Amino acid sequence: MVSSSVAGVLTDGAADPPAAVPVQLTINGQPRRLNLDPRTSLLDALREHLELTGTKKGCNQGACGACTVLVDGRRINSCLTLAVMHEGARITTIEGLADGETLHPLQAAFIEHDAFQCGYCTPGQIMSGIACIAEGHTGSPDEIRAWMSGNICRCGAYPGIVAAVAQAAQAG
Repeated sequence: MVSSSVAGVLTDGAADPPAAVPVQLTINGQPRRLNLDPRTSLLDALREHLELTGTKKGCNQGACGACTVLVDGRRINSCLTLAVMHEGARITTIEGLADGETLHPLQAAFIEHDAFQCGYCTPGQIMSGIACIAEGHTGSPDEIRAWMSGNICRCGAYPGIVAAVAQAAQAG
């Protein structure tokens, strides 16, 4: 005799998807309630359910840093964590940094130092840079490079990125 859960797999080739679960998150200062498949990554919840597409899907394996966001002030690769794991958390994305038309100091420094070319990695670089500054890892260009090493820029804008993070750290 085959159990009903196994029978579902045997008859149509795939298991039934898990039921959606409610998740309460505070995204960029706004409370948001979602009903998500419990397998939904935080990245996919942001991009596909909340239409916050500033956070980029690069490698989807945690190797490039394009999906970096802040969760309760700590930087994480949002592709590597499930949204349901962050019930009640405060999440900040690139969309939550500017104050109206006034850019965050690190955003302004990125422009001043030409710290981007194609721009794809820029949101993750900025979010990681904000955390780097908050963590106190900006004592030298080498220290900034080491603590930003989880964020890849395929265009090679690293000198500008390091200069922008150093400038924002000194200003703040």
